[in-house]
Amino acid sequence: MFRTDIRLALVAGCVLVAACSGEPHGAPTRVIIPRGASFGQATDSLAKGKLVGWPKMFRLYGRLTGGDRNIKPGTYLFKPGTPWTDIISALNGGHGLVNTITIPEGYTISQITPLLARTLKVPADSVRVAMRDKALLARLDIPNPTLEGYVFPDTYAFPIGTTARQAVREMVYAFERRWKPDWDASLTELKINRNDLVTMASIVEREARVAEERPVIAAVYYNRLRRGMRLQADPTVQYALGHHVGRVLYKDLEVASPYNTYVNKGLPPGPIASPGVASLAAAAHPANVPYLYFVASRDGHHEFRTTLDEHVNAIRQVRATAPSRKTKPLMLASAATTPAKPTASKTPAKTTGKVTVKPASNLTATPASKTTVKPTTRTTVKPTSKTTIKPATKKSTKRTATTKKRVPTHTVFLTR
Repeated sequence: MFRTDIRLALVAGCVLVAACSGEPHGAPTRVIIPRGASFGQATDSLAKGKLVGWPKMFRLYGRLTGGDRNIKPGTYLFKPGTPWTDIISALNGGHGLVNTITIPEGYTISQITPLLARTLKVPADSVRVAMRDKALLARLDIPNPTLEGYVFPDTYAFPIGTTARQAVREMVYAFERRWKPDWDASLTELKINRNDLVTMASIVEREARVAEERPVIAAVYYNRLRRGMRLQADPTVQYALGHHVGRVLYKDLEVASPYNTYVNKGLPPGPIASPGVASLAAAAHPANVPYLYFVASRDGHHEFRTTLDEHVNAIRQVRATAPSRKTKPLMLASAATTPAKPTASKTPAKTTGKVTVKPASNLTATPASKTTVKPTTRTTVKPTSKTTIKPATKKSTKRTATTKKRVPTHTVFLTR
């Protein structure tokens, strides 16, 4: 019995020494304690985060102190080296709980604002004010009224009680930490400033669906800028509209905004979304290719072309391989071509496929060609008095009295 007591005393002493020793250091580690988790499961999570070096001793310490009976679920932040006493105290009292938020790449401030407000449990107006922090705008030399594009997309863990201003600053500081020195060297080579590069990266972020195509997409836009061509990027039109649209229509291309790259030459005044590291790198180091156009296929990859004729052929090829759908397509102008002549049967033109077109392919005419394309005239066919239309299984070759507008062959159909 005496030896057993000594052994237990030694174990307890070692546990207490381990529990009270250590000094917090380094970046905090996030630990999630699920609802209903046992102390043993919580210990395993702490061990995976390398916050507890001896899980068995930590469990024993929890039993000896009674700290294993009242842990609270949630997300915690602990620094390596935090004493066990502090960890147990935090788990029992709910101290160190944090709110976790993930900002996806390509999100705009208008999308981030309600998400951040819900996470922090603060008014959305306080987030909007924080997004206009003049000190941060001056720090980053941003010429725009908001921090659009500089709120870095990532997963954040904000302690309970974090204000909107504190959260936004942390997200902007994350942008600064991810910025690479070699990107500064690219600014001189590309003859742009950092705001231009972030703006280009934001457009690439909204365009790219295949990761390896990002540098090529950036190259297409840079090539167009050098030639004095309009970017004609659909994401900038969506941003100019001020609200999300599933598909960009002809009428949308006329929106009066400096962000409308169908109307205005050059880059828009600022970013249109929050780009990730991959898109920033693509904007800083575009591919060395001569392409000026691209069209997206249904699987998300793009067909890149150098000349307008090649681009038109690529559109036809993509359209030919696209399966037909019964839903009515929405139209968006592409590169201008000559309308086809009416067929002898006077049958209204039909489309057999729909093609998803990325912005660089949505060209009504390049500045150098000055080509104007007019849609074909309307034709009205009136049935004679002797004609009776009856339901039948066979398709009628005659046209009804309804006037239909002929679809120009230069039109490309969207399925966005």
